[in-house]
Amino acid sequence: MNIQPEIHITADTPFLPAIRAWEVFLKDQGKSNFTVKAFIGDLNLFASYFPADTTIGSITLNDINHFLDWLQSGRSVPCSPKSLSRRITSIKSFFRWLTQSGRLSSDPAEKVLQKSVISPLPQVLTPDEELKVVESAMKLRTAEKADARPYTLLSLLLTTGIKKGECLALNLNHIELEGAKGPRLFVRYSASSSRYKERNIPLTSDWIAAYQEYLEQYHPIDQVFPWSPRRLEYLLEDIGRDAGLDKHLSFDMCRWTCALNDWRSGVEKETIRQKMGISKIQWREISMKLRQLAGE
Repeated sequence: MNIQPEIHITADTPFLPAIRAWEVFLKDQGKSNFTVKAFIGDLNLFASYFPADTTIGSITLNDINHFLDWLQSGRSVPCSPKSLSRRITSIKSFFRWLTQSGRLSSDPAEKVLQKSVISPLPQVLTPDEELKVVESAMKLRTAEKADARPYTLLSLLLTTGIKKGECLALNLNHIELEGAKGPRLFVRYSASSSRYKERNIPLTSDWIAAYQEYLEQYHPIDQVFPWSPRRLEYLLEDIGRDAGLDKHLSFDMCRWTCALNDWRSGVEKETIRQKMGISKIQWREISMKLRQLAGE
């Protein structure tokens, strides 16, 4: 039976029942299993720092700051800046919920400083480098012993910006060659928690021509690219090396290059976000990086 926090949770409640109640609340709010698991794991670690009979109403700002200091310098397990930032978010969210729902009269975590973590800027292809890798893949496509696979893969990534996992999950029926809106790629997810990432992306006539050559050469049955992730990574690396790149050509580099090209071309920001299949929260950091990459 689910805990009913409205009845049972007060300032005199020990941590564990309060954490279980918060878990029920998060699930009722439709949070993903991954988010719930991360938040609850953070709070269980926080609770384990204090004596078992510690109540939620006895926690002070100093207690929280001492715990955060312990995470960074007193614990045997290293705490990365990203993990620290998430744990601060978990603690602040937990006590904000307790306060806003009337279980605590004041929020001890309100003045805890959030340590935001922005990862380094990703590497992208310059226009000249992009031209070189496309030409390198095209040479293989038009060679005497023609191989359309490198060009088909590279061009798809630079055109659609899909991630490596999405590329590997592509089936033949995810590509519509003669739809009412023209050729399109459908990105699908089996997990309901990832449905917001699903989208359909226009495909170019140039890519369709290469794709049809590729089908005739390789005859895939289900997956569009029926090879291991590492094999496809090697394929991109070979293209980059043949093009004389100093950079490491990768799925991620192609994805960011696609997004940056759209950004510089004046594509609507919401359209770019939807094309990338990311949430509005993720878009805050992504758009900041794109702005920096574009030199704005």
